Amino acid sequence: MKRWNGWGDDAIEFALNDDALAFLGERLGPGTAGADTSHADACARIGASRLPPHPLIDTSAAARLANALGQSLPDWLRLRYGKIDTAPDGVAYPESGEEVRDLLDLAAQCGAIVIPYGGGTSVAGHVGVEAGPKPVLTINMTRMRALIDLDKEAQLATFGAGVLGPDLEAQLRAFGYTLGHFPQSFEYSTLGGWVVTRSSGQQSLRYGRIEQLFAGGRVEAPAGTFELPTFPASAAGTDLREMVLGSEGRLGILTEATVRISRLPQYEAFHAVFFPDWDAAAAATRELAQARLPLSMLRLSNPLETLTMLTLAGHKRLIGALETWLRWRGCADGKCMLMIGASGSAANARHALRAALAIARAGGGVHVGRTMGDKWKQNRFRNVYLRNAAWQQGYAIDTVETAVDWPGVTPMMHALEEAATQAMASCGERVHAYTHLSHLYEQGASVYATFVYRLSGSYDEDLRRWRRLKGAVSEAIIVNGGTISHQHGVGADHAPYLASEKGLLGMGAMRTLFRHFDPDGRMNPGKLVSP
Repeated sequence: MKRWNGWGDDAIEFALNDDALAFLGERLGPGTAGADTSHADACARIGASRLPPHPLIDTSAAARLANALGQSLPDWLRLRYGKIDTAPDGVAYPESGEEVRDLLDLAAQCGAIVIPYGGGTSVAGHVGVEAGPKPVLTINMTRMRALIDLDKEAQLATFGAGVLGPDLEAQLRAFGYTLGHFPQSFEYSTLGGWVVTRSSGQQSLRYGRIEQLFAGGRVEAPAGTFELPTFPASAAGTDLREMVLGSEGRLGILTEATVRISRLPQYEAFHAVFFPDWDAAAAATRELAQARLPLSMLRLSNPLETLTMLTLAGHKRLIGALETWLRWRGCADGKCMLMIGASGSAANARHALRAALAIARAGGGVHVGRTMGDKWKQNRFRNVYLRNAAWQQGYAIDTVETAVDWPGVTPMMHALEEAATQAMASCGERVHAYTHLSHLYEQGASVYATFVYRLSGSYDEDLRRWRRLKGAVSEAIIVNGGTISHQHGVGADHAPYLASEKGLLGMGAMRTLFRHFDPDGRMNPGKLVSP
């Protein structure tokens, strides 16, 4: 069963080993686990519904709580401490576009706000309910999950937009295809959510980000139905798909999405390479990104993330032997790990890997084979469960991500970690901050930083610490010329910083677009573009 106040399936535990706990204790001090609010007490805090009865709408406290929040740290704080001051007045589970249309009409009749909800994996405040006098209807899309059409000749597949990642892949794999979109939230996020937040999967180097995969679809908006036909390419004016991509529920609800699919890869492998220091690793990784090799993934960890990953790995004797050998090869303190992936036909993928490893070796890299890559693939959707384990030990884990051109990559990495350090120092605390480059481009890279720090046991204090941290690192992104979001979208948490990136004219254009599709402003207000 899905956890109501944490990440993932409650039957899955990904515990911190003793070495990891000692590591965090040394860097941050001992954590103190607090007592979480019970599910029953959280439900009891939810008030009466303001929506009229309707056969598609569930007004039970349990359903409203389950669809009230996402996975951002403020969402966790509210759930864990029982601060459920706002929740939707009801949750609808449509099974067709026609039912979505009926629900939008109902919302117009009773003056309700509408919040689209997919897998609830947002870490940027996309699905939270703002306090206000209007009733709130959350429309949960996960019953619209069928494969509607498969065009093998064009390699296009049309799905209900509420399909979860594993269900989407299972339906495609039955016919020998894959979408190849694997964000870390893959197990619980939806196709529609990927599109409207401009998601990026771990193997986007081969398959593309969601904007390359999204070919067309259908949106139900307050102003009407918006059809997006598919073309291999078009020079006919504005690409209307771009209005939907990144719209975050502001113009309507994506009910169907047509995506570009690929044949299942014949061969797939992930190899690990270690470099003696960050400068050598970043230079070699940039050369790999600009070599245009048909790789599926490049992921570079900085020294502290590399140390953290090796500490969390367990298998102390094996890791110790690996580190001894790496030290002999010149990769000691300060070493960085690069993960290289290739997918496709056996001949092409192996050729790409050989060429990539040759470039890495020329840049000082030490190849350690597939074992660590296989382990990474096995756990790539499970590492996020460490958030649950850390909380149980009295620690919070949060992340921030951006993208910047190559000259700014290293300065951005340092700026984010320093901003976090200073922010937590102002709260009298330390932070364990580490970074990786999660998606690589010829032009630049995404910079993805993780922050671990102690919880206080007080909702107000923990929220204050998060706000200090989030504000500081977001300001650092703006000052250093990065985008406020490379792959998590904007939501409510990043909205205050969007104008620095888009400018006044750009913000005005977005507001005008949303008013065109949603004249009364009832679709997911407060997200992406502030009033």
